[in-house]
Amino acid sequence: MNGKEMRVLSVINLKGGVAKTVSSVAIAYILAEVFRFRVLLVDNDKQGDASRGLRRRSEDGRGIAEIMTARRPEMAQLVQHTDFENLDIITSNMKLLKANLEVLLDQSRAQQTRIGKALAAVADQYDFCVIDNAPDINISTINALACSNDVIVPLEVDDNTTEGLAELAEQIESTREDLNPGLTFRGCFITKFDARNEAHAQGAEKLKADGKYPMFDTKIRASRKVSESTFARLPIFLYSRRSAASMDYLELVKEYLKMLGM
Repeated sequence: MNGKEMRVLSVINLKGGVAKTVSSVAIAYILAEVFRFRVLLVDNDKQGDASRGLRRRSEDGRGIAEIMTARRPEMAQLVQHTDFENLDIITSNMKLLKANLEVLLDQSRAQQTRIGKALAAVADQYDFCVIDNAPDINISTINALACSNDVIVPLEVDDNTTEGLAELAEQIESTREDLNPGLTFRGCFITKFDARNEAHAQGAEKLKADGKYPMFDTKIRASRKVSESTFARLPIFLYSRRSAASMDYLELVKEYLKMLGM
């Protein structure tokens, strides 16, 4: 994709605990390592788990909070190289909470386009940007949707699988209408899937049969290697390439790239 426009992918779910950050890091790493794309991962969650997962989280570090508040953020100082070739990161920490409040009080300039303007300054350096969003609709997640090409939603099959999904779909549609006509809801994908669990199997089939939300064919199987990889602070695909989850994330990225005609 060299020489073409950077494609921005937002990963989001308003419900926590669905492997959102694990998925964001895995997708970014696979795009960079397997497909050799130049990838920028943006940690857009005050928890900073994606930053921690790539060993770049710092309480004093500069990152997404500065992008939200500075009129001219210094991107050369805000983008950090990771330990992995082709993969850079913009980090996050609890400073994002205060930054979002500052943005809402700042009526002097546009509030919803700050991340997009910052990313435009480095767009020629990357093929893909993956944004790991907080489980919330706040001004920084609206910023992310406003500059994204695609949205994907990780889901865990349980007794309230689709909690918050209607609200998220409505926000995506509103953002498309008001701010970003090029935004595409690519679909939901199931994480922590256990085919031997009848409730999981039935729940997955029901989601697909309902047709209310677009669904990826790929399901990410449950694997203890995932939790191990988070403690090791390594992408699951690097920590255990032969694990079920790693193989599934590879298939998910392939399915996504196929949607893009790649």
